[in-house]
Amino acid sequence: MPWQRVTEAAVDLHEALLGVGLKSFAKTTGGKGLHIVVPLIPKLGWNEVRAFAKWVADSFVAQRPEDFTANMAKTARRGRIYIDYLRNSRGATAVGAYTPRAREGAPVSTPLLWDEVRNGVRPEGLTVNTVPKRLAMFASDPWANIGKVGQSLSAPVRRRVGI
Repeated sequence: MPWQRVTEAAVDLHEALLGVGLKSFAKTTGGKGLHIVVPLIPKLGWNEVRAFAKWVADSFVAQRPEDFTANMAKTARRGRIYIDYLRNSRGATAVGAYTPRAREGAPVSTPLLWDEVRNGVRPEGLTVNTVPKRLAMFASDPWANIGKVGQSLSAPVRRRVGI
């Protein structure tokens, strides 16, 4: 999968979320992908949040089935970007921000600015050796305000999703 397709898809997801009134944050996985994180005030339960994430994924698949899949089977992913809404299930795991991965080059799951995503920042350049230098160039961490985003799913969005 060309990385440019992954970053373009992430930007599309970011813009779609803004379209329903939600700020989002991006980070590399330390592997081949990106995570889009939507901080929410904990008003809803796991099932409702997962239903929203599934709705987002299904909406993208319905609009562009040649580009996206929400099916976790590797055979269903060929040539398509997998939107993993199941990371929003109770007990599911995800790699935390700034976590080094046990892979060649010691990549780090790294929070990004949306401008970096738009400009195609490459995950293989984000390693245990480069991330500290990268952070020193910023006035603050790219996710410095993630805990201050007080947002929830609006009533119109919940109605559209059916939750």
